[in-house]
Amino acid sequence: MNHANSLAAPQSAVRWGRNLFSLLAALGISSASVLADWKPVDETLLTEWGRDLQPEEVWQEYPRPQMKREGWSNLNGLWSYAITGRDVSQPQQWDGEILVPFAPEAKLSGVGRLLEPEQALWYRRSFESKGKERTILHFEAVDYQATVWVNGVEVGSHTGGHTPFSFDISMALKKGENDILVRVFDATEGFQLHGKQKLAPGGIWYTRVSGIWQTVWLEEVPLRYIRDLDYTCDIFAGTLTVSAKLTGPEHPNEKIRVTALFDGEEVRSETGVDQVTLTLPDARLWSPEEPNLYQLKVELLGEGGQLLDEVASYAALRQFGKKRDSAGNLRFTLNEKPIFHWGPLDQGWWPDGLLTPPSDAAMRSDIDYLKAAGFNMIRKHIKVEPRRYYAYCDQVGMLMWQDHVSQGYGPQTEPQGSNPRWSRLAPNPEEGNWPSDAHEQFVTEYKRMVDHLRDHPCIAVWVPFNEAWGQHQTLEVGEMAVAYDSTRAINIASGGNFWEIGDIADEHAYPDPAFPLGDSSFNDFVKVVGEFGGHGWPVEGHLWKKDSRNWGYGGLPKDLDEWKKRYEDSISKLIYLRKRGVSAGVYTQTSDVEVEINGLLTYDRLPKVDSAWLKEQSDRLLSTPDIVKVEVLTPTSQEEAQSWHYRTDAPSEGWELADFDDSDWKVGEGGFGTRETPMTHVRTKWDDTEIWLRRKFELASEPKGKVLLRLFHDEDAEIYLNGILVGKVAGYATGYLDIPLLDESALKVGENVLAVHCRQTYGGQYIDVGLVDEIAQ
Repeated sequence: MNHANSLAAPQSAVRWGRNLFSLLAALGISSASVLADWKPVDETLLTEWGRDLQPEEVWQEYPRPQMKREGWSNLNGLWSYAITGRDVSQPQQWDGEILVPFAPEAKLSGVGRLLEPEQALWYRRSFESKGKERTILHFEAVDYQATVWVNGVEVGSHTGGHTPFSFDISMALKKGENDILVRVFDATEGFQLHGKQKLAPGGIWYTRVSGIWQTVWLEEVPLRYIRDLDYTCDIFAGTLTVSAKLTGPEHPNEKIRVTALFDGEEVRSETGVDQVTLTLPDARLWSPEEPNLYQLKVELLGEGGQLLDEVASYAALRQFGKKRDSAGNLRFTLNEKPIFHWGPLDQGWWPDGLLTPPSDAAMRSDIDYLKAAGFNMIRKHIKVEPRRYYAYCDQVGMLMWQDHVSQGYGPQTEPQGSNPRWSRLAPNPEEGNWPSDAHEQFVTEYKRMVDHLRDHPCIAVWVPFNEAWGQHQTLEVGEMAVAYDSTRAINIASGGNFWEIGDIADEHAYPDPAFPLGDSSFNDFVKVVGEFGGHGWPVEGHLWKKDSRNWGYGGLPKDLDEWKKRYEDSISKLIYLRKRGVSAGVYTQTSDVEVEINGLLTYDRLPKVDSAWLKEQSDRLLSTPDIVKVEVLTPTSQEEAQSWHYRTDAPSEGWELADFDDSDWKVGEGGFGTRETPMTHVRTKWDDTEIWLRRKFELASEPKGKVLLRLFHDEDAEIYLNGILVGKVAGYATGYLDIPLLDESALKVGENVLAVHCRQTYGGQYIDVGLVDEIAQ
């Protein structure tokens, strides 16, 4: 299938997509002179698509790939805009032209102004009515409260900044030229759902986005028409059920006819009243490896088979689920087969368009890079993309974890417990206290998102909350989410306060992945690492602000080779977690965003590392078997205290050797550290700068598989076995890790000695070490 052609706009978009220029001509204004006046606000750090952007060609593609009609008009382009006080009834004058669909804060809007909470943003443009029976005005996304007038008649209002809405404007239209007026309020913060936008951006918070930020378009429909389509499937029976929602005066004996095609060849056609079930011969299932899609023609037929309406769509047969492996771990399944979800955190921000990609091609380029890098999933982080984004993921085979757009965090939502790492899977979670109207709006916007995207085959997981940001009434929200769509997994709070609802227990750990595998609280949930990595790398000439604190997790490496080593080490640790029961990993992140430089791509989409190299690492992870048997050779103190000899002042030379005399050392029970260090099992307090540990153990027989160090370290540590260096780790972990021995020959049958040196600089501190035998199944 030609993916680019399959998302191409109908010819009607070309015929009707430039109504602006007929307006300019009617006003006696040269379109060439107006277009010549448009330019990006700032031409530094534009993407290649932003540099090549022509205002008359901005986002002309058909915006709704799963329900196409021929009769439509694109209203993107130059509109008049004004910014006034909130109480102004209409602008007395216009401030200039804005390139829709870019927000005024974005470079490509040509405006470059921040909308303040006490202000109103106004838009105006004209269009020619074609005199059809019924005309629908569509807004794909407007942030945040919009009221719309047509020819002075208020046609509707909408609250919520991230999903489409529309108004039937037929009664307000007149023949010939018509006028659209839009007013927008956007507070950005408070209980309003705003994701990563902040009035004062910095760190992980970014420039605000106000007003129209996705396509605006007109659609001509008959009096009785197909308003929406819903799909369900049965992969075992090979059936696809199409349900049509109809609007307008009903016709006698009307029916729906659905025709399914595969690769352009008709495979089945059936007729029903408002629901049709197709049994597809030799049904082709959808997966990342084989993203099989069925093209659909859906017709509304009246008396005698009269064609009343027709739309083109597509659907797929696939089934998401979960199943226990032989070790008892719950695993994701797709079409009844286990699948490891592996993908990046993807925030979808652009240096020239902010939340709006500079073009359809730019948006697809991100997905192409990630697909070539071997990822099979994307976690779309607290943003809802244009519909064409999800359609392209459907076509190329890219699973999608879809976050709800969060409220952010503040005093009303941060947990008040003593755990300083509030984003962890913490016991006894606390949550925010939200007013009832704010909660109702949260649920309303969540349901809109699910309704908007539920028919895309790629959507695999819904994420109502990210970390503790805006987390409130978690059980109630979780029960709602499970009931609203039971065909996908519910990840109630990615990296947040854990509640026993939904399907997933999600840990965030930086820079390396971790999960509290020994905690039985999560045994009835699919275990995932919903964020890790964030290894930063600055690329000269491709920074948002060169003189700002451009940062990545774990500090910046000295060169790209060190960056690659860190990435490889993180993948190795995720591999071991996978073999212990973890079923997904999310690497932070696709691209740099403003001063956050931990992307695989720069903010303006220059690859920092070749996708082929990344694919080698992805293949290493995805080819790892889920199931291994683990036998403990010498235990850690995670579940039961183990006795060590220790000291906190420097020992004499040779302290790591097997025959070293440690009889004058103190004796204490592991683990060693400070009790405020999260997720630890401190039995002996250690709050000095360094600690040295020694412990003897007996090995009865040769290991059956691969011997690994099991350790929890905070911070740098060296581990010796019988005087030989077998482990060296830097920084800190957020849970127990299994890592391979640097020298497997160090272990012997009989008596062995583990010796450990750990150093502390700031923050929490902890050390505990053991050995396990990993046996392939």
